[in-house]
Amino acid sequence: MKYARLDRQAIEASMKEIPDWALAEDGASISRCFQFKTFVSAFGFMSESALCAERLDHHPEWSNVYGRVDVLLTTHVAKGLTELDFELARLMDGAAAHRI
Repeated sequence: MKYARLDRQAIEASMKEIPDWALAEDGASISRCFQFKTFVSAFGFMSESALCAERLDHHPEWSNVYGRVDVLLTTHVAKGLTELDFELARLMDGAAAHRI
């Protein structure tokens, strides 16, 4: 199921694949702060990430100030984390890798 909420064991295993992300205390979301040297780099990251999110039909909660992009991922319909959150986190890490 696309929106199947992951159990704690699956979440912990998936967190090992994205070491720069933080798991919320309640286990319902993951977050990361991306820091870029310029606004253009941050905006490029957001544009690439937005296209990935649209393909997945899974959209981040995020904010941007100059070179900083704060991201929170959760699946509201599942009231917690699903594989979509971890897939988008991995894609966002990839989008950031060549800009940081």
